[in-house]
Amino acid sequence: MGALETAFAMVFDPYNLWVMLAASVFGLFVGAVPGLTATMATALLVPVTFFMAPIPAIAAIVTATAMAIFSGDIPGCLLRMPGTPASAAYTDEAYAMTRKGQAELALGAGLVFSAFGGLFGTAVLIASAPALAEFALKFSSFEYFWLVLLGLSCAIVITAEAPLKGIVSLLLGLLIACVGLGNPAGYPRFTFGNTELLGGIGVIPMMIGMFAVSEILRFVVDTGPRALIVDKPIGNIFTGMWGLAKKYPLQIFRGNVLGTVVGALPGAGADIAAWMSYAVSKKFSKEPQKFGTGYVEGIVESGSANNSALAGAWIPALVFGIPGDSITAIVIGVLYMKNMAPGPTLFTQNPQNIYAVYLLFIVANLIMVPLGWACIKVSKQILRVRREVLMPIILLFCIVGTFAINNTVFDVGIMLAAGLIAFVLEQNGFPIAPTILGVVLGGMLEENFVSSMIKSDGQLTAFFGRPIAAVLGALTLAAWFLPPVIKRMRKLAGA
Repeated sequence: MGALETAFAMVFDPYNLWVMLAASVFGLFVGAVPGLTATMATALLVPVTFFMAPIPAIAAIVTATAMAIFSGDIPGCLLRMPGTPASAAYTDEAYAMTRKGQAELALGAGLVFSAFGGLFGTAVLIASAPALAEFALKFSSFEYFWLVLLGLSCAIVITAEAPLKGIVSLLLGLLIACVGLGNPAGYPRFTFGNTELLGGIGVIPMMIGMFAVSEILRFVVDTGPRALIVDKPIGNIFTGMWGLAKKYPLQIFRGNVLGTVVGALPGAGADIAAWMSYAVSKKFSKEPQKFGTGYVEGIVESGSANNSALAGAWIPALVFGIPGDSITAIVIGVLYMKNMAPGPTLFTQNPQNIYAVYLLFIVANLIMVPLGWACIKVSKQILRVRREVLMPIILLFCIVGTFAINNTVFDVGIMLAAGLIAFVLEQNGFPIAPTILGVVLGGMLEENFVSSMIKSDGQLTAFFGRPIAAVLGALTLAAWFLPPVIKRMRKLAGA
C-alpha cells in the first residue's frame, strides 16, 4: 500500500472521524464563548491527546483550532465581544451589521470565507512544505542557528507594539529554556538543587498555564457587566454568499495570500493576520468611509485571512520545527511526544503522516461549513452558559490533564505559576508569544550554536562561511538594525 493510500486509511478510520467530530464540537464551543481562545482549546486538548495515536491526536488539534477561529465570530457578531483574538479585527463591523438586521450575512461571510481561506492555506502548505523540506536537508547547524535567530527576531518585530517589551518577553522565555542540564557539559543550571528541574521546565504544563489559567485569572478580576445578546432571529446564512464571492474576488484572494504569509512568520498567527488584512482591505477599498458602519467587505477579507493563517503556521513548524504561532508551538510539543519530530526527515521517513496532516486540514475545513451552520443556529444557547460555572470546570480539567502527562504534582505547580506570570505580563502590556517562542526554540538555538562553535573551533566567521548561512545571517542582522536606521532617517528627513 502506498503512502497516500495509508494516509487515507488513517484519516478516514471511524475512530479518527469520531475524534474529529468531537474535537469540532469542542472547538466550536470554546471559540463561541468570549475569553476562551483557540490556543486555550489546543492547550486543553494536549492531555487528552496523550492517550491517542499520532494521527487522531493531530486531527483533534487541527479540527478544534479551525472551528474555534471561525466560531469566535459568533459572539463578536451578536454580543460585540470577540470569542477569539482572531475575530477582534472586525467585531465592530459585524456587530454594526447585526444592529442593521444583517447578522446572517455577517455570520455567513465569516463561515464560508473562513472555510475557503483554510483550504487555500492548506493548498499552499501542500505545495510549499515538501519543497522547503528538500531544501532544508542541505542545512547544517550554522543555517539552523541563523534560522532560529531570524524567527525569534521576526516574532518581536511583528507582534510587539512596544519592541522593548517584546524583547523582555523573549528573554524571559530564553531564560526559562536554560533551566536544566547545560549543553554540552551537562552541568545543572538554575535548578536550585531540585531534581524535578534537571530535565528542564515542561513546555506543555507551562503552555496550559499561560493560555488557560491566565484566562481564568482574567475572568476572576473582570468586573464588567455581562453583555446582552442581540435577540433577533437569524435567517439563512448562505443567502448572498455567491454574490459576495463574485463581488470581492480580489479581496478574498488578497486575504488568503496575506493570511498564509503572515501565518508562516514565527510568532504572528491568525490574530495578527486578521488585523493586517482588515487594515489592507480598508486602505484599498473603493468605499473606505463605509468601514465601521456595518460593511461586509472587511469581514470577507479578514475572515479569509485568519483561517488561511492557521495552515500557513504549520509550514515552518513541520519543516524546521519553528512555530508559526502559539498553537503550533503546542503542536510541536505534541509531535515530539508522538515520536514525529518536526524537520525535513519527517517528509522522507514518514510521508504517510505528512499526507495525513494535509488530508486532516482539507476535511476539517470542509466539515466546518455544516457544523458551523449548526453552531450558529444554537449559538444563543451557547452564549447563555454562565462563565462562573464554566471557568472552575476548565481549571479542574487543566489540573487533572497536566498531572496526567507525567503523573507529578510538580507539573501542576509549573502550570499554576506560568498562568500567574502570563496574567501579570499581559496586564502590563507584555506579549506572550515571544516568551513561548523563546521557551520552544531556546534549546534549539543553544544546541546549534554550541555545535557550530565546536565545528568551527570557535571561529565566528564560520557562521557566514556557507552561502545559505550567510544569507540567513544577513537577513537576521537586517531585522535587527534596519528598523532603527529607517526610523532615524525618517526623523532626520522630517527635521
